[in-house]
Amino acid sequence: MTAVPHAPAGQAELEAARLLLARLGVTPADLLQLTPARAAAPTFAEYVPIVAAAVSDGTRRAYTSYWNRVLEQWADRRLDDVRPSDIERLVEHVKAHVVVRSNARGGRSAAENTITALRCLYRRAVADGYLTEAENPAAKVAKPKRLPSTRRAVPDTRLAEINQVAASTGDDPVLDSLLLRLHTETACRRGGALALQPADLDEEQCLIRLHEKGDTVRWQPVSPTLMRHLRQHADERHAPPDGQLLRYRNGQPITHRRYDHLWERIGRHLPWVAKQEISTHWLRHTTITWVERNFGYAIARVLHRV
Repeated sequence: MTAVPHAPAGQAELEAARLLLARLGVTPADLLQLTPARAAAPTFAEYVPIVAAAVSDGTRRAYTSYWNRVLEQWADRRLDDVRPSDIERLVEHVKAHVVVRSNARGGRSAAENTITALRCLYRRAVADGYLTEAENPAAKVAKPKRLPSTRRAVPDTRLAEINQVAASTGDDPVLDSLLLRLHTETACRRGGALALQPADLDEEQCLIRLHEKGDTVRWQPVSPTLMRHLRQHADERHAPPDGQLLRYRNGQPITHRRYDHLWERIGRHLPWVAKQEISTHWLRHTTITWVERNFGYAIARVLHRV
């Protein structure tokens, strides 16, 4: 059979089509756009290693344990197969199995970190085109309200006790005393101390350059005494100019574990330290409190944000 040729649309038909498209909110250009097929979403077992390799070292350390919890529950599930209610059930599971400590607060921190870790994961899934922002289930789950911190400034007498124990016990009291002095003077975090290099010392002006949370860089004044001991430490333990400054006697750079061992040891000698679970971050809070009392809230707030 011979096909009947299609007759061209007349003016009335074209006007009717335009009117219909206008009422539908569609333009002719919309009809010409082709929506590309979206890539199939990967499973959590496939995608978590990709995200872990893409984030910074600090983010990886903070979220790895929570991503592992996700993998325990959802390793074979696809990213687009999870609903907000699934995340809420996972959060309750994490809270129920959190390690109970003396300063535990019902697993609120674990719940918050689980949601934050999933948001990090899903932000990259949206950026990679596996989901749209409207389909992001982690963005639809509210974090628990953060309670005020239980940390407070350590009194001078108690701080002296901590320093005395650090300086008179352990296998490297010189290193431990230097760590406590560094954190007390600068209010830096552990990551900032571990990132410190000999090249970050400005001996002429008594300044050290700290690389801290969120890629923050700041020049921090220190006492001549601390500067002298930092330089001496770097020289005696053969720290390269562009390498980590804080090192063991054998020249190996220290890690976060040195802090853990230090506070465990202090806690054995000072039971109140163990009972309150005092850590390096308490020293930061102590210094910021001192700054606020002597120089005002505004200046202390700037130091708190870095």
